[in-house]
Amino acid sequence: MVLLNANKTKKSQICNYQFVSMWLLRPFSALYGQLLDYRNWLYDRRVKLVFTPLQKTISVGNLTVGGTGKTPMIEYLVKKLLSGASEREQLEQHAGQLATLSRGYGRRSTGFRLASPTDTADTIGDEPLQLYQKFGHRLTVSVAERRAEGLQKLASQCPEIDVVLLDDAFQHRAVQPHLNILLTDYNRPFYRDHPFPEGRLRERRHGAKRADIIVVTKCADDLTFGEKQRIIDDITPYKVTQTPIFFSGLYYEKPKPFGNHPLVPTEKTTVVLVSGLANADSLETYVSRTFTLLQHHRYKDHYAYSRVDVDTLLLNLPAGAILLTTEKDWVKLNPLLTDKERATLPVYYLPVGVRFLDGEEAFLEHINAVVYPKNT
Repeated sequence: MVLLNANKTKKSQICNYQFVSMWLLRPFSALYGQLLDYRNWLYDRRVKLVFTPLQKTISVGNLTVGGTGKTPMIEYLVKKLLSGASEREQLEQHAGQLATLSRGYGRRSTGFRLASPTDTADTIGDEPLQLYQKFGHRLTVSVAERRAEGLQKLASQCPEIDVVLLDDAFQHRAVQPHLNILLTDYNRPFYRDHPFPEGRLRERRHGAKRADIIVVTKCADDLTFGEKQRIIDDITPYKVTQTPIFFSGLYYEKPKPFGNHPLVPTEKTTVVLVSGLANADSLETYVSRTFTLLQHHRYKDHYAYSRVDVDTLLLNLPAGAILLTTEKDWVKLNPLLTDKERATLPVYYLPVGVRFLDGEEAFLEHINAVVYPKNT
């Protein structure tokens, strides 16, 4: 009884703290939102310069700080665009004509940069490196803090590129993309959130009116029609009437070893999970349901691992367990291991992809309308 009352008291204290914090931060949140409104007004009225790219550009972004699934969506689009033609057409018409452009968050370099075989997460960022290692010569991966400058240099150095996917560019108003895709996490939708510092919004909710498409991400496969309709009703006041809303979820492939470790993980396999994500909740849920999860080491988003981190993780890995991480973290952890360690240690990464619950064909029609305007 004493323990029960203590738990109730602790929960009550937490609720009171959150309530007080909310009211203390709300004036600053309102001020921040108004400043962003003014900034957007300047771009809307073209008082501030807006660059229109020569390339066909598709922006994937969000209103929230991190964690909505932008990189899996970029990968989805890359796969669809690369596989949109026959193999022969892909070689003759599409090789080198598709590019991605992102800020390259977490890199130590500056300015415009094209990914090359010698690049690392330090030089181009973890997510661009992930894309480069996955798609290689079929995709041009580039980074630049200033997207307008990046697009201009991309056009100058790679004139054959005619389609560019802009990663995390919804708030980058200096560029006017041909298609603006806004992502919102099912577990924390933008219409329930508030601008910084009270919440995690980068601007106020009505910024969603700039979206040409809205995708609710990280949905469960069994999301009901009634739940979808409720979400649509909640989003509708913040969007333009004709803007379509789609629903997608994440799917995880089988774990892949860093090297040639023979163990094939099963539901009985004990797992120590390592992640450096903005929001790792859905990942942890999946791993705990699929394997026997012993522990989850959560690092900050875009965390720069060191050899000391690797040694600590491996030293504390229980006998019979595997170390499992994300593909985004793999590109940073893998170079820290020796060839012998890759071949012998039970270290795996978990590829992730996007699947639409329904309406995928309609979604791709919007993409094709930008990429192949003559055929639509």
